[in-house]
Amino acid sequence: MTTSRIETSSTRVDTADIAEYALRLGDDALVLAQRMGEWVSNAPELEEDVALANIGLDLLGQARALLTYAGSYLGRTEDDLAYFRTDTEFRCAHLMCTPRGDFAVTVARMLIVAGYQKELYTRLADSADETLAGIARKAAKEVAYHLDHARMWTLRLGDGTAESRRRIQQAFTDLWPLVDELMRTDPVEQRLVAAGIAVDSSTLRERFIAAIDPILDEATLTRPEVPSAAGGGRFGRPSEHLGHLLAEMQVLARAHPGATW
Repeated sequence: MTTSRIETSSTRVDTADIAEYALRLGDDALVLAQRMGEWVSNAPELEEDVALANIGLDLLGQARALLTYAGSYLGRTEDDLAYFRTDTEFRCAHLMCTPRGDFAVTVARMLIVAGYQKELYTRLADSADETLAGIARKAAKEVAYHLDHARMWTLRLGDGTAESRRRIQQAFTDLWPLVDELMRTDPVEQRLVAAGIAVDSSTLRERFIAAIDPILDEATLTRPEVPSAAGGGRFGRPSEHLGHLLAEMQVLARAHPGATW
């Protein structure tokens, strides 16, 4: 990896920090895209099969842009980063890695992630880094749809049958310990925040909760009061589920490295 520094209006920034930041966002999108793709031909209705596939493709597009940008500083291609890293080299939050579960789990995770990403990308669109800002502006429009779609299903399940309500409430309870990892900051992010490049994740919580709570209330659901999980995906401590996901996602590329179609 070649490390260099670039100038912003106020400070000099290590490009390794920018690469790390882009990897975190790109890995989140890539791994969740893979999870959404697992619903193809398995969704509860044909229209939803198409909707989830399209959401997965949106996430994949975000991942490609972010990994390409990270790779421009790391001397690697987007495919190198997607298919030829181990689980400890990925930087995705644990929430993205949890197994697909039932449809309620996917809806709950979609609502959480889209709510978080909407706040993140809306603010990142003003980044001093023109590439990150451009990616964020496009992504913000996409995740606004993801949030709306997740809201619609959260209401349908929460205000549906006793069984659908039980399942969606349980899904939120099971996933909520992983939310805190999305809202943690660290020295890499703070150096980029100081340069006007990154978003301070710790400042996203208030607006995230303000967006999610009314949806849960309307769906007659309760925001879980549960302890936070340790996390660590940002720092090379992957979820136990990530290795299994990568084994499936990477098998073809690793079996035929350099193959083209």
